[in-house]
Amino acid sequence: MSSRRCFSPPMSHSDENRLAGRVLRYAKVSKSVGGLAAKLVGERYLGISIDRRRHAEELREALGGLKGPLMKIAQLVSTIPDALPPEYAAELRHLQADAPSMGWLFVKRRMAGELGAAWQDKLEFFDRRAARAASLGQVHRAQSLGGKALACKLQYPDMNSAVEADLKQLKLIFAIYRRYDSSIDPSEIHREMMDRLREELDYRREARHILLYAKMLRDEPGVWLPDVIDELSTARLLTMTWLDGKSLLEFEGAPAVQRNKLAHNMFRAWYVPFYYYGVIHGDPHLGNYSARPDLGINLLDFGCVRIFEPSFVKGVIDLYRALLTNDEELAVSAYESWGFENLSREMIGILNIWAKFVYAPLMEDRTRAIQEGDASHYGVDVASEVHSELRRIGGVRPPREFVLVDRAAIGLGAVFMRLKAEINWHQMFETLIEDFKVDELAGRQRRALKDTGLL
Repeated sequence: MSSRRCFSPPMSHSDENRLAGRVLRYAKVSKSVGGLAAKLVGERYLGISIDRRRHAEELREALGGLKGPLMKIAQLVSTIPDALPPEYAAELRHLQADAPSMGWLFVKRRMAGELGAAWQDKLEFFDRRAARAASLGQVHRAQSLGGKALACKLQYPDMNSAVEADLKQLKLIFAIYRRYDSSIDPSEIHREMMDRLREELDYRREARHILLYAKMLRDEPGVWLPDVIDELSTARLLTMTWLDGKSLLEFEGAPAVQRNKLAHNMFRAWYVPFYYYGVIHGDPHLGNYSARPDLGINLLDFGCVRIFEPSFVKGVIDLYRALLTNDEELAVSAYESWGFENLSREMIGILNIWAKFVYAPLMEDRTRAIQEGDASHYGVDVASEVHSELRRIGGVRPPREFVLVDRAAIGLGAVFMRLKAEINWHQMFETLIEDFKVDELAGRQRRALKDTGLL
């Protein structure tokens, strides 16, 4: 090893991924989830009082000790308003920050497995401490031989088997929750999560997603993406250029003009790809983007990307126009293009409660906050009303396409609330869709997917 290369000092660790440890942690999770179900059912049907907050903490502790997709699923579910009791949602939202990292000896073995025994000779510097640990992998800072700052995203071991095991756990969790609350049939949600999680394991696919986003956002000066370093990447290791930036939370007290500019750039980063190409980034949590000194937005993670049929995007726009003009026939057509089935007039009325909430900022041609009035829990009150009405009429099965679009809208809305952004959302949206033609979107999408190897 050349003396000019610098590697940070080792850190103590324990092997978090030994088979025995995984079995024990699964047992703990299963026990906690089973206890959650039993206690909630007892509370609802038997009038038994439980300490939800303490029990939610115990569930988070069980999940937090288990790397893998079950933790990621818990994070996702926690962002869907009223999908869980608020005490549980609040605890599970902490999981991303609490994810434990792999120790140095384990990282060294994993890097050798991906790049060969002499992998350290391919880098000027590799930080042995993880800069960020998440549910499926962790990121290390590094430097190329040419002096370029890099981010090495290294997948945890045995994630394929972990995904399959955790998807079985998810199916059990959904079955338990279905007994507690029959207002939503989660079968299509499970299928959607299953497909997206399996895709996230393939870092070569994620590299193609980055190329796709670079193509889609090439004319957006306020959005930045990393470059992929192909020679240092594999199916389980993704090496990219490092993008410096601050957490958006650091701008909560910034002047309004700065907060509004950040919100504007985020809006463009998410919805230009959707309305121009039928593609959406489905994981809008704060760890996946950062703010640049010029208030541009860095996009940092591209594992959870969803490609939609052009007809679905048309349906989203049709519903917006239906709500603007009170066109019930167009609303029915829009919901059907989304994948909702057996729509009664009563069901449409209930779905419109949620739709009017999501679309509300877009329908008023004025500068306003994303949510006005009591904004302490974005969407929770409306979701509770919708759940209550759905239970009354027998429930609904949301189509799988609905999952990530709804999550992105709510996730971004929550960020805009944290920034206290006040923008004319209507004009921004109208600018996006004013020349929309479904056949032109289909052509752009097909060309972009072909150019980036996704078709």
